[in-house]
Amino acid sequence: MIARREFISLFGGAAAAWPVAARAQPAMPVIGFLSSRSPGESNDLVVAFRRGLREAGFIEGQNLSIAFRWAEGRYDRLSALVAELVDLRVAVLFTAGGPPAALAAKAATQTIPIVFFIGTDPVKVGLVASLAQPGGNVTGITAIVVELLSKGLDLMHSLMPPGTKIAVLINPANGPQSASERDVIQNAARAFGAPILTLNASRPSELEPAFETLVSEKIGALVVSGENFFLTQRDLVVGLAARHAVPAIYPYREFVLAGGLMSYGTHYSDAFRQIGINAGRILKGEKVADLPVQQVTKIELAINLKTAKTLSLNIPNTLIGRADEVIE
Repeated sequence: MIARREFISLFGGAAAAWPVAARAQPAMPVIGFLSSRSPGESNDLVVAFRRGLREAGFIEGQNLSIAFRWAEGRYDRLSALVAELVDLRVAVLFTAGGPPAALAAKAATQTIPIVFFIGTDPVKVGLVASLAQPGGNVTGITAIVVELLSKGLDLMHSLMPPGTKIAVLINPANGPQSASERDVIQNAARAFGAPILTLNASRPSELEPAFETLVSEKIGALVVSGENFFLTQRDLVVGLAARHAVPAIYPYREFVLAGGLMSYGTHYSDAFRQIGINAGRILKGEKVADLPVQQVTKIELAINLKTAKTLSLNIPNTLIGRADEVIE
């Protein structure tokens, strides 16, 4: 017969082991969400991302947790932010906001699966070996952004009177993308037979000086790069264009909704939904190296006729008829 003291001791030992057993249960997987953009202007994309996860069988707060990190246009913060996510031992790391976020993630880990969304060639910037067989721990979705800069220049060139000087606003802090954009600008200048001014801005404080240069150089039209920094600052950019009465074409419809003249580019919601689905597939055990890089090909044209009227700019009916969205 076991003495009462021994019985209590055994019982207490078993009880002490219960929390250990509980801690041994599988933890809820965590997805790291790293973006060079800001949370407020990315809300619809986060909604689409969660929708994709839900379609894959994962609901935040029930069987999944998401850890968000936002650089808010400060690329120098990305390394520290991704280090925080790596320390959390996230199961999948999603990067948004262009090559800087994706490259920071790739530099930080060779084991955590990474799914990116960028607007340039991921092979060219060194993220993957090929689109069909990315290899390693990185895959994702790429959109047509840099290539559309040429179309934006064509559209603005066709709208403006002959001899109008055109400028392009780029972000040199995004080295891989800005290098490709400079090539596009040089090719367009040769095709037009006229120089195209390149304006640089990497911080909000650099935007107004860029527009002051635009005025001093008597630039009559502006094309804004599809670099994500400008999307985080769209109200400021659109406001400066309005203040200086310069017609501008933008890469995303959000600029037109904010009062910009015109946009020609991709709509990201479907891409973020698909990324959520792909992240769910990885959580279920699929290998990153077996998921090919997908490409977004749908392009949308949006026109703000109110802004055109303010600028005394006539938009041809043929162009209006082609638009996916017209604000009157």
